[in-house]
Amino acid sequence: MIEIENLVKNFGDVLAVNGVNLSVPKGEFFAILGPNAAGKTTTIKIVVGLMKPTSGTVRVAGFDVQTHPLEARRRLAYVPDFPFLYDKLTPWEFLRFTGQLFRMTESHIQTAGRELVSRFNLESYLSKPIEALSHGTRQRVAIVSALLHNPEVFVLDEPMVGLDPHHARIVKDILRERANEGMTVFVSTHQLSVAEEMADRIGIMHQGKLVAVGTREQLHRQSGVSGALEKVFLSLTAEEQILSRNSPI
Repeated sequence: MIEIENLVKNFGDVLAVNGVNLSVPKGEFFAILGPNAAGKTTTIKIVVGLMKPTSGTVRVAGFDVQTHPLEARRRLAYVPDFPFLYDKLTPWEFLRFTGQLFRMTESHIQTAGRELVSRFNLESYLSKPIEALSHGTRQRVAIVSALLHNPEVFVLDEPMVGLDPHHARIVKDILRERANEGMTVFVSTHQLSVAEEMADRIGIMHQGKLVAVGTREQLHRQSGVSGALEKVFLSLTAEEQILSRNSPI
């Protein structure tokens, strides 16, 4: 459902994404980890069509995001770490607007919207302007609006930012449920606990490269480190730093 081939992105002299290759199948929960400036968000923005690559290709549900952007976007949803919402709208107006963008019928919007609103405990906020809501509540509205059209691919960048433990648990449960039903979930996070608990496979990105990909067990074997995922992550990124220092300029 997500195919990334030889992906490169330069910002002037800065190489943000360096030859990334990755395939994420239908129904997989894939988490990508990495330190700051590793290239995670840049990769995600290219995947969802918000940024053009310097070279390489990305396909979503079989459609090239550069040559067939509408077909690709029709099948995916994206929630960034700080989502943009229309502040003057109420959450329900925003949900209806989002559903109409995806050409959902009014009855479908009502049915899917009410179910998700209830699941995310948003009933008491539906008639309030979005600008009056807390960051965590806005994040819940953004996730509900993204799930409304039942996307085939759901891409999230730091989805737990601003969420209290109760609603973070709800998000985890719904993402796991949807993945089990066939939705492909692609999550970037700094929270190793989210990846360790939720992901079928984990990718570790560092200095623009995807330095490791696999299940938790495969990453343990690759790193030669036992114990928590944190130890594996630190080992693999430290090895990459040493290699980059020893490389000829």
